[in-house]
Amino acid sequence: MEREYDVVVIGTGVAGSDIAWHCGDAGMEVAITDQQEYGGTCALRGCVPKKVLVGAAEVVARVRDQQGNGIRGEVSIDWPRLVAFEHTFTDPVPRRKEERFRKVGVQTYYGPARFTGPDRVAVGGDTLTARYIVIATGAHPRPLGVPGADLMTSSDDFFSLEALPERIVFIGGGYISFEFAHVAARAGAAVTILQRSGRVLSGFDPDIVDRLVLASEEIGIDVQVNMPLLSIEKNADGLLVRAGKEGKEKIFEADMAVHGAGRVSAIEHLDLAAGKIETDRRGIRVNEYLQSVSNPAVYVAGDANPTSPQLTPVAVMDAHIVVDNIRNGNARVADYSVVPSAVFTTPPLASVGLTEEAAKERGIPCIVHAGDLSGRFTNRSIGEKHSRYKLLIERGSRRILGAHLIGHHAEEVINVFALAIRHNLTADDLALDAIPWAYPSNTYDIIHMVHPLARK
Repeated sequence: MEREYDVVVIGTGVAGSDIAWHCGDAGMEVAITDQQEYGGTCALRGCVPKKVLVGAAEVVARVRDQQGNGIRGEVSIDWPRLVAFEHTFTDPVPRRKEERFRKVGVQTYYGPARFTGPDRVAVGGDTLTARYIVIATGAHPRPLGVPGADLMTSSDDFFSLEALPERIVFIGGGYISFEFAHVAARAGAAVTILQRSGRVLSGFDPDIVDRLVLASEEIGIDVQVNMPLLSIEKNADGLLVRAGKEGKEKIFEADMAVHGAGRVSAIEHLDLAAGKIETDRRGIRVNEYLQSVSNPAVYVAGDANPTSPQLTPVAVMDAHIVVDNIRNGNARVADYSVVPSAVFTTPPLASVGLTEEAAKERGIPCIVHAGDLSGRFTNRSIGEKHSRYKLLIERGSRRILGAHLIGHHAEEVINVFALAIRHNLTADDLALDAIPWAYPSNTYDIIHMVHPLARK
């Protein structure tokens, strides 16, 4: 059956859902489809369930860090009950999504979509034509192309493990591996992270990352660099993971190998050529309006957009840009210059703005404020000994250009610095004389970052 719409959205994650809902609420005829359960990565296989697992790991970490400081007795994670609790967040999502769509008149479809022309897609036995088609299909694990790759467990499937294996090897040294590794280690697993290059978490400041690596190793995580994956095979005891550079290969025994080596746009099933949609090695080619450069009827948002960081708040921002450009003509452009990001380990790591290396490459004269906040009572009182910071302050103007943090509530404090960078605030704008930050708090510690000699 052929049906006509104003907008057809492919994908029901945060980007696709927001676009469909806002366009439908504005009175447009909208359809949406997904080949998986409605909800997308963040709600079902990403941020939300991850934070539930991380929350449990944080409790264990806090209790262990406080041993001998007035706290006694151990706590442990009951993995099956934790996963059951996690599912109370994820299981209701598909139904709630569908109900919300129906309230604004969005027509829901199920199954993979593929282009059959520049303005039409096929979903099952239906052909949907539209003035605009939005690709918001998210991302999936990057194909690794090594023997035995099919033996890996995806990061998606990690959330549904009925039991936690005793030995886990995480492939890749990015935020997915580190976050899961901290959870698994604090739940009692023996954990190894294998990174193909010499640096883990390469998008973050290396000095702050080094501190996270130290904190990870202290809880038993074995972080191995220069270990590209070569193969995975089964044996009687589990898996043999072979990795390393020529002449320096190692075998790691494991009960499970988890794919944490990056994700790429999930667009290969869409038959983009039939839609006259140009691609390059990164994915769909889009302009500054998030519109296909070759087919003006098509927009791309969220993780399917190869120009944007794969982060939920960015996907939401993409969605709002696409909605405005569909409804009002191309007027809003994407700007990813200030995007805070966090690694939800314990302690968490967070970053926004320029790194020291990037500032040097651009020839920007900077003052670097870096230091240790573990002696501050906000951290010492909870046993947090890995709190560090690095700020980049432009010489002369004293504008904040970058902030890199590790420590308790770093994922919250980083948002203050993101706001400062966005609005060209200076170090002096964040000082105690300018703002009497709530005290005692980790945010108050900002005054010790912008003016390291400050005392309280």
